[in-house]
Amino acid sequence: MLHQDLPTPAGDLDKFIAELLQPNRQFLAQVNKAVNTICSFLRENCFRGSPIKVLKVVKGGSLAKGTALRGCSDADIVVFLSCFSHFSDQGSRRAEIISEIRAQLEACQQEQQFEVKFELSKWENPRVLHFSLTSQTMLGQSVDFDVLPAYDALGGVPGRGRTEAGPNPQVYADLIHSYSNTGEFSTCFTELQRDFIATRPTKLKSLIRLVKHWHRQCNKVPKGRGPLPPQHGLELLTVYAWEQGSRDSQFSMATGFRTVLELVTQYRQLCVYWTVNYSTEDETVRDFLKLQLQKPRPIILDPADPTGNLGHNARWDLLAKEAVACMAALCCTGRDGPDPGGNWAPPEASGLVPAWPCVLQWVRPLWSSFADWDFSCFPWD
Repeated sequence: MLHQDLPTPAGDLDKFIAELLQPNRQFLAQVNKAVNTICSFLRENCFRGSPIKVLKVVKGGSLAKGTALRGCSDADIVVFLSCFSHFSDQGSRRAEIISEIRAQLEACQQEQQFEVKFELSKWENPRVLHFSLTSQTMLGQSVDFDVLPAYDALGGVPGRGRTEAGPNPQVYADLIHSYSNTGEFSTCFTELQRDFIATRPTKLKSLIRLVKHWHRQCNKVPKGRGPLPPQHGLELLTVYAWEQGSRDSQFSMATGFRTVLELVTQYRQLCVYWTVNYSTEDETVRDFLKLQLQKPRPIILDPADPTGNLGHNARWDLLAKEAVACMAALCCTGRDGPDPGGNWAPPEASGLVPAWPCVLQWVRPLWSSFADWDFSCFPWD
């Protein structure tokens, strides 16, 4: 655990992140070279001579967002293809496409001077192709890849999937009518997911790294059945904490970290979402969001995909126990006891105005605990 294995005082968290969590330039250069190799292959070599056209290749995941951890050399690449003309096509044809990408990679290894090792999927209709890549220039190290074929729902032409004001509302109406499982087509919105984090201040991305590191340590501890909340959900929770409590590009790292941990402990009250991409002005989206927000807490909706709830089907109770332990540790208190910086207060306590598009209603003028927050009202009612 962060509080057990690395007894870092609260005042030294920035140094801890810079020296131990943030990737160095050499590591990033090596990984980016490998990513560019695969992106070039997908654009120029894959489906060559086929009626299927590669519309665009998009880098996703922590590398593209600017929140990668040192030593974690994994990369997400989404390839948008002309053979998918609707969300349903992606669901029905992705296994066929993944098989073709694998065959092309195997055939091109010698020509491209790289070696790939594939991970066999246990799924009959896999969503992703997993493999690791090594080359002569990588000094014996490898980079793990997830390549995901996707329908180009957003498009590149205004009026089709995207307008100057953002995605066309019809895109989300089609998504709502097409999906069966939460976040099933989230890969179609990779660019929006990436930009939501990548455009944030550098220090906020450092806080996200710290939260991700803590989450990774929590995953190493033996627990009961069921997975911990996903890392992406904690990324969004960190952004939410910063938006509502600080919005300053420079802040106390310990204060931000402690605030995220306390939000985790109050998971039964969490109901968080943004409408920076999907608009409540569209009737289909508005009605769907009302249904989503009536589900059991915690709720953390993907700001790029309203069908994706990062709060459900996870052991928040186990993560909350780890958060309580960490809040009492040196990394959250300092050498001489609790840090006077406290936690970030919600808007009314700090003089800020609650910033829609985050759905929040505060029931008391002065903040005393996260349990006092009321998330039950819909701002468009």
